[in-house]
Amino acid sequence: MSQGNSANCGARPAKLALEDGTVYVGEAYGAIGEVDGEVVFNTSMTGYQEILTDPSYRGQIVTMTYPEQGNYGVNDEDLESRKPHLAGFIVREGSRIASNFRSRGTLHAYLAANGIVGLAGIDTRALVRRIRTKGAMKGVVSSVDLDDASLVAKAQASPGLVGRDLVREVLPDQPRDWSEGLSQWSHIANLEQAPAAPAASKHVVALDYGMKWNIARHLRMVGCQVTILPGTATAEEILAHKPDGVFLSNGPGDPEPLDYAIRAIQGVVGKVPVFGICLGHQLLSLASGAKTFKLKFGHRGANQPVLNLDNGRVEITAQNHGFAVEETTLPPNLRITHRNLNDNTIAGVCRTDVPAFSVQYHPEASSGPHDSNYLFDQFRAML
Repeated sequence: MSQGNSANCGARPAKLALEDGTVYVGEAYGAIGEVDGEVVFNTSMTGYQEILTDPSYRGQIVTMTYPEQGNYGVNDEDLESRKPHLAGFIVREGSRIASNFRSRGTLHAYLAANGIVGLAGIDTRALVRRIRTKGAMKGVVSSVDLDDASLVAKAQASPGLVGRDLVREVLPDQPRDWSEGLSQWSHIANLEQAPAAPAASKHVVALDYGMKWNIARHLRMVGCQVTILPGTATAEEILAHKPDGVFLSNGPGDPEPLDYAIRAIQGVVGKVPVFGICLGHQLLSLASGAKTFKLKFGHRGANQPVLNLDNGRVEITAQNHGFAVEETTLPPNLRITHRNLNDNTIAGVCRTDVPAFSVQYHPEASSGPHDSNYLFDQFRAML
């Protein structure tokens, strides 16, 4: 069944087809073409450029729940990686105006230049309601094939996320030292002027499974020299750098197929302090003996409430993940430290036998609040 109409007369038509047979009719936005992936939604009101360039969205078609996107354009400062990584982008309405002193162009032109196929003009409320009811579904966005039956068949044939190693598709080419200065400190810390850089007195190896750049900035901000290694690095390769600590980054997809990462983490836990975020949280849990499961529609947005069980505070957090740690499988040496207050899933753990902890959210998120910045200080204090 088809739903909706193209928003602007004369615009190139485009469609979204879901694996359950639902088809939404809208207009092409961004690049012309066809993509498949898991259709998900993000509830953030701002931060679309950070979302586009977050490697954790690899393999996903992201729907923004806020109705208008692109009003402040795009710039060179809000990137979380070198390019967009998501499969497709869906909005209710793309702003015709890009009004901001930092703007270097429109969102539509940015998507087109980077080959991101998008869709505008559909009822995103109806789409999100369907996903919330039935769960995240495989889908196809196309502005070249407009046959409903054909698109639904393609959506059903899409490989999905479960069991796929998407990390290998976003890994860095080679190791590197993070050399960016602290020019963004004032933006991140909400200060009027950026303070002098703290001395980089501790060395952290960051395992990049699709790491957002803002994580490296935060590690640098608390006084760490940061060496970034591809997430395929072995424990021997990691320890050869003689780190004071190891950071496990965010990344896309299902954590359970990443046996190489699990083995590497098992080889460094107990030798140096370890801190993980998002996929890194899931991998630390798997390396400790727990299991993970796929959430019905995931947590994606900049307004997710999390309870810190150690101090009773509620943190408003930015999140982006479709998998979570299964509580019934936790080993005795893995303690729950945080819970997501929307569905009570695990949002943080720590090892009780060695210095290692992780959270299922993004304390570094520049498109979200800063309630959880303390975690970087906590990691620094462990080194």
